[in-house]
Amino acid sequence: MKKLLLTLLVTVFATLIIQPCKAQIGDPGKKIENEGENRTNKNVDKGINKGFDGIEDGIGNLFRKKNKKGKKEKNELPVEESPAAGTSSEENSTPGVQEATSDKESSPVLIWSKYDFVPGDKVIFEDDLIGEENGEFPSRWDLIRGNVEIAEFGGENVIMFRDGEPTIIPYFKDASKDYLPDVFTIEFDLYCGRDMFKAFLYDRKNQKSGSPSGYTDLKINYYQMAFRNSFSNHPNEKTLKERRWMHVAIAYTNGKLKAYMDETRLVNIPRIDFDPKGLTLYIYHARNDNLYYVKNVRIAEGGVKYYDRIMQDGKIIASGIRFDVGKATLKPESMGIINKVVKMMQEHPDLKFSIEGHTDSDGDDILNLKLSEERAKTVMNTMVKLGISADRLSTKGFGESAPIDTNSSAEGKANNRRVEFVKI
Repeated sequence: MKKLLLTLLVTVFATLIIQPCKAQIGDPGKKIENEGENRTNKNVDKGINKGFDGIEDGIGNLFRKKNKKGKKEKNELPVEESPAAGTSSEENSTPGVQEATSDKESSPVLIWSKYDFVPGDKVIFEDDLIGEENGEFPSRWDLIRGNVEIAEFGGENVIMFRDGEPTIIPYFKDASKDYLPDVFTIEFDLYCGRDMFKAFLYDRKNQKSGSPSGYTDLKINYYQMAFRNSFSNHPNEKTLKERRWMHVAIAYTNGKLKAYMDETRLVNIPRIDFDPKGLTLYIYHARNDNLYYVKNVRIAEGGVKYYDRIMQDGKIIASGIRFDVGKATLKPESMGIINKVVKMMQEHPDLKFSIEGHTDSDGDDILNLKLSEERAKTVMNTMVKLGISADRLSTKGFGESAPIDTNSSAEGKANNRRVEFVKI
């Protein structure tokens, strides 16, 4: 029935509009200059298009679905106009929680809401590359082979892997010593493509692997992670850019190994047959036309479970809640800790926390005090959006006034930049 009506309308329109227009233009009894004919035809085309637009609008109104009350259904926001996951135009935006707008109300859309990676408590190696000189070898690393140097990417310093099978290791004075404890985490941001970037869990220059099989490396490309025979593709692999930034996180607990690509866990091995001793970063396929980049490397020692820590110490010290430099903008990888605290509060409704922000000593102390207050509020707002009642939370900022480590090393500063959940 719909097709018949559409055909009838188009036929009537063509008879009444198109044919007279064509007859007028093709009249052999008149001499029309080419330019005039062209202009006339353009105007006719416009009239025809306008007429068809009217037909389409009429058909659309005729057949538009109605709800039970006879009102038109509300149109959804087109996909291309929706905000990208994990992005916001606000400086103090909350990764992990993004507002979805509608005519009547706003409700949070949770990104990284199931991220369960929790960084270790004590930082034992940190390299944010601040103060490094462009074109030089990164000062906190040692070279095994290849060409590696500091470059600038997106306004930030990065470690650039160029060519010659570039391979680097964190610099420790006693590099042969096992510096990875029984419980540890490793994190870094990686810009990679289709070729496999490798993170070996021992120092390939100063240590022996200790693995009977010899395989000790986590392989990573833009959509996949693999450790020996265990591998997984990212669930959104078809939509991922082939060269992109990602956050890599590795968690080791007494033989158990987990590895994450952004918010998704792709490797989960119950027991590996060797003791991880160190870290080596390596990419065979790096070339000047196939560059790889790394930044924000952190190795941290793990600790006891959060609820046990609350019962024992009365607070949780979280150096793994991280923000953009000099801002209160929460980084997405912080959601693992926040998700754990939220879950604990949901399981124990009597718990209440004072969320307390701390900074290192870099910069002005007054500005640091204000920054620590803003960061504590950002964490609180995130937890409220995740379902925790605001009356169970309060915030404070201490700036640089209460350090727990030295401010003379990168690792000490990383430990001082923290958020504490203090039981009240």
